[in-house]
Amino acid sequence: MDRRQFIRNSAALALPVSMSELAWSAESVPGAATEIRMLAAGGQSGDALQAGYINPFTSKTGIKVVREDITGTPFGKLRAMVESGRIDSVLLEIGGSGVTQAQSLGLIEPLRWDLINAPGIFPESKQSHGIGYQYFSVTPAWRADAKPIATWADFWDVKRFPGKRSLPDIPYYTLLIALLADGVKPENLYPVDVERAYASLARIKDDVAVWWGTGAQAPQLMADNEIQYAAVYSGRVAGNPKLAFTYNQGLLNISYFVVPKGASEDQKLAAYRFLHELTLPENQAEAAKIVAYSGNSPEMDKRV
Repeated sequence: MDRRQFIRNSAALALPVSMSELAWSAESVPGAATEIRMLAAGGQSGDALQAGYINPFTSKTGIKVVREDITGTPFGKLRAMVESGRIDSVLLEIGGSGVTQAQSLGLIEPLRWDLINAPGIFPESKQSHGIGYQYFSVTPAWRADAKPIATWADFWDVKRFPGKRSLPDIPYYTLLIALLADGVKPENLYPVDVERAYASLARIKDDVAVWWGTGAQAPQLMADNEIQYAAVYSGRVAGNPKLAFTYNQGLLNISYFVVPKGASEDQKLAAYRFLHELTLPENQAEAAKIVAYSGNSPEMDKRV
């Protein structure tokens, strides 16, 4: 398996920070704020962000980070902040499609990559207005005592694979899943055939017990045997002996951090220093101890 399929569940032994990275991280940045706020995903992802990135950043710089878990739609919160002119968080976590939309609407700042000073990351993570820091997948999953499935078509086949289902209440995942279940090849998913996707969903809707809105919901429902099959974030079930999943036909995505339009310069300077921490493989290895997601560095595999 490659880096985007699975992060080994064994403890990661992070190697020491290089002297050049340490020197940059510890150097004084005149005018930087002494505290920043961010809106980010909660649960295990939030715990991984705290342990892997926020704690090392504060230890190196003395800059306090106040992390607030996102509830509701990240894009909606971003837009509300910018349109109100009250930028109370300098960093916000958002999905890849949200970055494109936010950029087109002028809601986010271009990043100063010269100040982020990334030592080397995958090109899709280095966008003009966003930094991708965490790769994750939405995959088919099932209880370990249920009949295993291999595809979304199996997920849709309630006669051969009986049981209640759960799907995300997130259209840009569920519409694609419905098309894959209907036989659309991955290379033909775009532009999205919405009518075909809804027709596919109509065939299974009576067997969908819950349309989940948070990543922890479906795995807990499976663990409680309220449902037997679900589309889940892979990191939520990896390593759980009561649950199983497959990366086959999984939807790969990246979580990005963006800076809302109108953030103050002192806040942005501190934020760029934090974004540097997101590019360090030793930090990514530490985060992967908590949730099995990959980071943006080609060197991460050497640290796990």
